Amino acid sequence: MSIRQNLAYQAIDRHIEEGHGDDIAITFVDEGVISRYSYHWLKLETDLWGARLKELGVKKGDLVYTFFPKHLDGHVALLSVVKIGAVAVPLFESFMEEALYDRMEDGGGSVILTHTEFVDRIPLERLSQRVTVLVTNIKQDGDTFRSFSSISATTIDHVTEAVSPDDPLNIHYTSGSTGKPKGIVHAHRVVSLQRKTGREVLAIHPKTVYWCTAHLGWVTGTVYGAFAPFLNRANVVIVNGRFSPNVWYEAIEQVGVEVWYSAPTAFRLLMAADPNVLEAYDLSSLREIASVGEPLNPEIVTWGRREYGLTIRDTWWMTETGSQMIVNLPGDEVRLGSMGKPLPWVTIAILNDNGEVLPKGELGHLAIKSPWESMMKEVWNNPEKYQSYFALNKDWYLSGDLAVQDHDEYVYFQGRSDDMINSSGERIGPFEVESRLIEHPAVAEAGVVGKPDPVRGEIVKAFLVLNESYQKQNPDQLLKEIRQFVKETLSPHAAPRELEILSELPKTAISGKILRRELKKRDIAIEVS
Repeated sequence: MSIRQNLAYQAIDRHIEEGHGDDIAITFVDEGVISRYSYHWLKLETDLWGARLKELGVKKGDLVYTFFPKHLDGHVALLSVVKIGAVAVPLFESFMEEALYDRMEDGGGSVILTHTEFVDRIPLERLSQRVTVLVTNIKQDGDTFRSFSSISATTIDHVTEAVSPDDPLNIHYTSGSTGKPKGIVHAHRVVSLQRKTGREVLAIHPKTVYWCTAHLGWVTGTVYGAFAPFLNRANVVIVNGRFSPNVWYEAIEQVGVEVWYSAPTAFRLLMAADPNVLEAYDLSSLREIASVGEPLNPEIVTWGRREYGLTIRDTWWMTETGSQMIVNLPGDEVRLGSMGKPLPWVTIAILNDNGEVLPKGELGHLAIKSPWESMMKEVWNNPEKYQSYFALNKDWYLSGDLAVQDHDEYVYFQGRSDDMINSSGERIGPFEVESRLIEHPAVAEAGVVGKPDPVRGEIVKAFLVLNESYQKQNPDQLLKEIRQFVKETLSPHAAPRELEILSELPKTAISGKILRRELKKRDIAIEVS
């Protein structure tokens, strides 16, 4: 056990000890205003925040939620929690009360760091445990929160806690096709592979101006928007606000982004934008562009080569894997439609339904040989779920993806083996959305599926059976109201973009489970098997 095993030490303190405190750690772009912060500043700030948390009684191993927009405070909060040996649980900025409740109730943490505009969403009165709300962007206490800056720290010396490689580091809640979101726990041993993949896959080196567009609430935002670049002493760019081609291109130009990591949905939206927008900006600082979160369409790669003069490289990994697994490395041949090849330290296989390894070229379950260094430690409060990842073969982790691997080792994604919806790179579990839909008084039953969409990859589509008393109401107005209900109480990205009323839902004869594949057939011309 040592402070050197602590990810925050490796990501911040080590750079100071090695004489690099003046290097830029964060470039924060907020409504066009650019602010830069050094690694020395980041160490002092995380020491102070960590000391305040300790003053409040937060101990090593305690869960602490962080709930911020794309803001400097989110990164400082995340690293401060890690520094004191507590377990960071980043939450996505668009989560509403129901989504927060599911995750906070399961986690059982008693502290949340946030901004004032998010406080009203936190379901304080419903949670089993008492939660202290700490607000970082205001200096006065409120009725339901404390001002974080008003908390005095006795000392900011020796804040970084010694940990062992297997001590828990962070939890990311990931949606499943059935049941509530699951808390995937990672340990401090992820440091080595997260640093290595940042350097070798994303070409992040000391002083690299690097921008990952993902929010910290998604695992990509935490691992490759914070941990990996800080471990490699990069200049991490944070751009506050929602997507806009002008804002994004302006940020790349103004701060000189060199490496850009984003998602296919974002690239599709940029493709659809007025071409004159791109012509107005100088993006010559870019040397690498990579993609993550969903399959990278061949047309995006072709478009990127034409418009940016660079090949957008696909990468594949999951919350559970802890780091990138299958990638297109810089300089490698990129084959259109392929996720790339397994990294040298990763062993994959395509398995049949009996858990047997299939020959090259055959479709099956994409699996990873376990263990590996960044592999999840456990599923919070759910050992049965952890075991389910090894259901076909105890030696192989099942990704849930269907894939084919060719004779040159390139892997091609073919679909999901479960009912997970991947919309704009965000994983959405149909059960969570269905559960919320049927809480609306008009909805008797709900079935939710992913429908192919040219921009988002998939959109959430809901099929509803209405309660009899609502069946004669104006359907357009009612469906609009139901969608808004989900948007406001669960999360905007989980709200169905399409809703259709049916007289009944297709179900299995024995168990009565909803046959989502039958619902998908209504919108997809091909046979879904």
